[in-house]
Amino acid sequence: MRPFLSHPFDDDKLKEECGVFGVIGVSDAANFVALGMHALQHRGQEAGGIVSHDPEQGFNSARRFGYVRDNFTDPDTMATLPGALAIGHVRYSTAGSKGSTAIRDVQPFFGEFAMGGAAVAHNGNLTNAAALRRELIERGSIFQSSSDSECIIHLMARSIQKNIPERMKDALRRVEGAFSVVAMTRTKLIGVRDPLGVRPLVIGRIGEGWALSSETCGLDIIGAEFIREVEPGEMVVIDETRGIESFHPFERRAARFCIFEHVYFSRPDSILGGRSVYETRRQIGVELAKEAPVDADLVCPVPDSGTPAAIGFSQQSGIPYAMGIIRNQYMGRTFIEPTEQIRNMGVRLKLNVNRALIKGKRVILVDDSVVRGTTSRKIKDMILDAGAAEVHFRIASPPTAWPCFYGVDTPERGKLLAANMSEDEMRDWIGVDSLRFISLDGLYRAVGEAGGRDPNAPRYCDACFSGDYPVAPSDKIEQGFEMKAAE
Repeated sequence: MRPFLSHPFDDDKLKEECGVFGVIGVSDAANFVALGMHALQHRGQEAGGIVSHDPEQGFNSARRFGYVRDNFTDPDTMATLPGALAIGHVRYSTAGSKGSTAIRDVQPFFGEFAMGGAAVAHNGNLTNAAALRRELIERGSIFQSSSDSECIIHLMARSIQKNIPERMKDALRRVEGAFSVVAMTRTKLIGVRDPLGVRPLVIGRIGEGWALSSETCGLDIIGAEFIREVEPGEMVVIDETRGIESFHPFERRAARFCIFEHVYFSRPDSILGGRSVYETRRQIGVELAKEAPVDADLVCPVPDSGTPAAIGFSQQSGIPYAMGIIRNQYMGRTFIEPTEQIRNMGVRLKLNVNRALIKGKRVILVDDSVVRGTTSRKIKDMILDAGAAEVHFRIASPPTAWPCFYGVDTPERGKLLAANMSEDEMRDWIGVDSLRFISLDGLYRAVGEAGGRDPNAPRYCDACFSGDYPVAPSDKIEQGFEMKAAE
């Protein structure tokens, strides 16, 4: 069977790079990791990998293309991953070779050091990876993948520290950008977040063991108790006898968690920063209804990511909520080698309009974002073809006008609709009766910042909306990317 391709009908959405998961102190840890990866599948659907350790058999690994359910539920495969310690990774490529079909790019990455082996799984993006890679190659490192994450292993190999956690501290002090890392040695499970805490990472307790996960939904599936988040700039080192040790190896900085995790990336049943993701998204809809009211007959979500915001919009506006668009739940996010004819069917293979509900109605469509705008145009056409009297778009995020360099697959700036058009121009290009985005202040209010966004000290990374990059993307600047001019 040929490798899976990216879904041809999801190319107008931002995509997370990956999710990470680890377990220590439970029998058959790899089985728990596979469950956690399944819960994090929304963060990456291209490939997955697991590394485990058993005192008798040492380190073992399995890396596969496609869904977790298709690769890590087979008893024969899982039998090759024994031990009470394991980590896993689900991947969607941003750095390195996008859409690469090379198994060498699938994490976790493994390295053998003088004091023993270590495996590393990374969520995020290193903004100085190209410069580091050049330096390491010039000094004799031989890379096996195109992933920026492999730099961490090579930097660890060049450290003179006497144990692996200290070598990891050395390595991560050299990198820039965003990283939530789950790693393992023969006896320890390690979790680290970058000083800004851009990407999430949480700690759970399962029986006498421990778990690390990108999101709390990964803990829920294995029956683990959510203990707390790994703090920005914190390293936790866990072993079965000493429990958790906490270190802060980086200079402390004001946190800038990715605000788009609240809007789209994280599962709605997860908890971020003590807040329900579902409730935050519902509140985004409430704020959107306050900022951009419109007379209409129905509020309809663009499933599934627009659903909580549509519910909030309906509750605030008093306009009835309805499932005007139905998603084909069996479509999935990947498709094997679609023909050109199937590609031309476009979004209709994934979404279908509830014609009996839509005909003659003034419809408000609520979606999470507009990237290129191509999908929005197709959905508008479907709604009008079903006989809608009016179509109004309400978007649960501000205009996406800047690319993300911290672990999200974003088109280059020239391909972002909001980078090239005003809101009115986007409305006309999409062809709807009205188009409104939530304001950046409104989004901040929805995530709990009552005063909106403080322009002098924003609490979140919102670079994709504001152009305010908390870490300069040095590799991209070297390639010609122009930062936003100072106001």
